[in-house]
Amino acid sequence: MTKILYKSVRLYQHLSSGRPTPCKYIPTCSNYALDALESHGAVHGTKLILKRLSRCHPFNKSNGWDPVPAVNKNAIHLHEKVSS
Repeated sequence: MTKILYKSVRLYQHLSSGRPTPCKYIPTCSNYALDALESHGAVHGTKLILKRLSRCHPFNKSNGWDPVPAVNKNAIHLHEKVSS
């Protein structure tokens, strides 16, 4: 599942390359999505992606550096690693 989501984001990036990004955050939302999937897997990564996308709109006054949260080393993770 993680690989399918990862490849979907990569396809989106490929199809939208060459267009200016409206994203107000660094990393961009699509790069954030890739990072979240790589480090947190499909389930938790998708939750993080949806939270990020819900903040990315013109009425939100925040912007700037918004990285994926670090992985909690003490938590049990049931996901596969993504290899690009």
